[in-house]
Amino acid sequence: MAVANQKGGVGKTTTAINLAAALAAVGEKVLLVDSDPQGNASTGLGILPHKRLRTLYDVIMDQTPVSACVMETDIPSLHLLPAEADLSGVELELGQTPRRAFRLRDALAGLPLGSYDRILIDCPPSLNLLTVNAMTAAGSVIVPLQCEFFALEGLTQLLRTVEQVRTSLNAALQIEGVVLTMYDRRNSLSSLVAKDVRDHLGDRVFDTVIPRNVRISEAPSFGKPAIIYDLQCAGSQAYLGLAREVIAREKRALVAAPVSRSGAR
Repeated sequence: MAVANQKGGVGKTTTAINLAAALAAVGEKVLLVDSDPQGNASTGLGILPHKRLRTLYDVIMDQTPVSACVMETDIPSLHLLPAEADLSGVELELGQTPRRAFRLRDALAGLPLGSYDRILIDCPPSLNLLTVNAMTAAGSVIVPLQCEFFALEGLTQLLRTVEQVRTSLNAALQIEGVVLTMYDRRNSLSSLVAKDVRDHLGDRVFDTVIPRNVRISEAPSFGKPAIIYDLQCAGSQAYLGLAREVIAREKRALVAAPVSRSGAR
């Protein structure tokens, strides 16, 4: 699953870190791929720059095997493919290299079967080659959406990009769902934005809403996901709820899939 939104400051990396940790906490073996040159997902899991000996840059540019670059985290069952600032030059360095949009997909396909139950990819806050690589490799996209006035404005462009990738590079790509972040129950604007998004997108929006929460904001400075930093806080409980909802949605989709095929015949 790619976690993507070209707009910065919407809780994208926070969602990637905490959803990965929550999925690991409920029993899945998870790989989090940090594809943002800022490397915030890596830092948020306690992997400081001097520890990142091999990164996603080596995978994409030198075709180093993913398994040689993956790092363990302090969370059992959660591994990280870290990022570094050199990633910002990937688009220029690859130029018009054949299959440049498939570099990440091809690399992840080289992992031994059964290595992970789930792979999450934290995308950069832009619709560049790294994001296209992530969407080409992914089966679905989770879109964190901040509860603010211009929330839907950037979403239209992102959905258009998803459709373009589906048409030209990855026919299997789907929208996993939109998750509302930084929701403030004391602010009527948050409620209005949430209603507006649900009116436009219906069941594409997750029921779980991530609240604005101080403990979520504090956790990255300690190199920990919120659910490790403070399991009982409202933000941690929301991300655990989101993990359960992701799993439940996928189970429903698996049950419905044979019915759809039968209906088509």
